[in-house]
Amino acid sequence: MPDLKTTTILVPGKLNPDTLETLEATFRVRRLPSRDPGELSEAERGEIRGIASAGPITAAMMQALPALEIVANFGVGYDGVDTAHAVANGITVTHTPDVLTDEVADTTIGLLLMTVRELPQADRYLRAGRWEAEGPYPLTATTLRGRSIGIMGLGRIGLAIAERLEPFGVSIAYHNRSRREDVPYAYHDSLIGLAGAVDTLIIAAPGGASTDKAVNGKVLEALGPEGVLINIGRGTTVDEPALIEALRAGAIRAAGLDVFEKEPSVPRALIEAPNTVLLPHVASASRHTRKAMGALVVENLTLWFSGAPLASPVPEAAEAGLTKRT
Repeated sequence: MPDLKTTTILVPGKLNPDTLETLEATFRVRRLPSRDPGELSEAERGEIRGIASAGPITAAMMQALPALEIVANFGVGYDGVDTAHAVANGITVTHTPDVLTDEVADTTIGLLLMTVRELPQADRYLRAGRWEAEGPYPLTATTLRGRSIGIMGLGRIGLAIAERLEPFGVSIAYHNRSRREDVPYAYHDSLIGLAGAVDTLIIAAPGGASTDKAVNGKVLEALGPEGVLINIGRGTTVDEPALIEALRAGAIRAAGLDVFEKEPSVPRALIEAPNTVLLPHVASASRHTRKAMGALVVENLTLWFSGAPLASPVPEAAEAGLTKRT
C-alpha cells in the first residue's frame, strides 16, 4: 500500500469531527474553513489530490485544483457536487449510501408520528402549564389509523420507510421515475397522481434539477385538506411559498420537515405555523451513523489512492468507468 500520508486531501468548510480525526490519521489534510481555494497558494492548490466534503463542490473549485482526482461526499445526496463537470474531467465522485438508511428511515417514522399526533404541540402545551390550567390537550390531532401513504422516491431510504410503515396497517403507494418490479406497493407514474391517491406524502427523493420544486401548489392541492406532507429528502424538492400558503389556507392539514430550501435559514412563516413540525436536518444525525458515514468517506479515499475499486462511487462516476485509479 502506498504511503497515504504524502497524499493531500482538502477539507473545505466543516466536517464531522470523527471523520476529520480519521482523515488526519490517514492522509495529509489541509483544512479550508472559507471553502475558497483562492486563499491557497498555487503550490498548495497543486498538491491537493482529493476532497472530503459535506458541502457543495462547484466546478470552479475543482478547476482551481489541477491535481484533483476524487471528491468524497459526506452524505448519500450529492446534488451539491457538480458531478457532470467532475466526470467530464476524469474526477471521480463518491457518496455514503446504505450506512445512513436505517437512521433516516427511523427518523421519518418519528417525524410522521410527531406530525399527525401533534406531539410537539402537546409537549409545549404541558410545558406552558396549560394542562393544569385549562385541562387536557384538545382532540385536534389526527391518526395513522386508516391513512394512505405515498412515497416519492422508493430507493434505499424510501423502501426502508415503507417496510417500517407496514406494521401500522396503512396502505402504501409510490412514485419513481420507473416502476419497481420487486415491491407489492401501488405505482403511480406521476407525482400529482400519487398525491391525489393518498392523504400522506413522504418525500425521500434526491435533489437536483429533476426534482426541483416538484411538490408544488397543484400537488399539495391534490393531497387535500386532510393531507400531511413529510420531507426528509431535499428541501429544494418542495416549493416552500406554495407549502406555506397551503398550510395557511388549510389546503393540507400539516407538514413535518427535516430539510429546507436554504438551510439553515427557515422561513418565519413555517416556524410560526401551528401545523408544522420542524427539525434541523437531523435525520441521519446520530454519532453512530455519522461515524459510519465518515468511515465510508475515508474508505473510498483509501481505496482510490491504493488502486483498488471504490466502495460507493456515484452512478455517474460508475457509468464513466471512474471506479478505480489507473
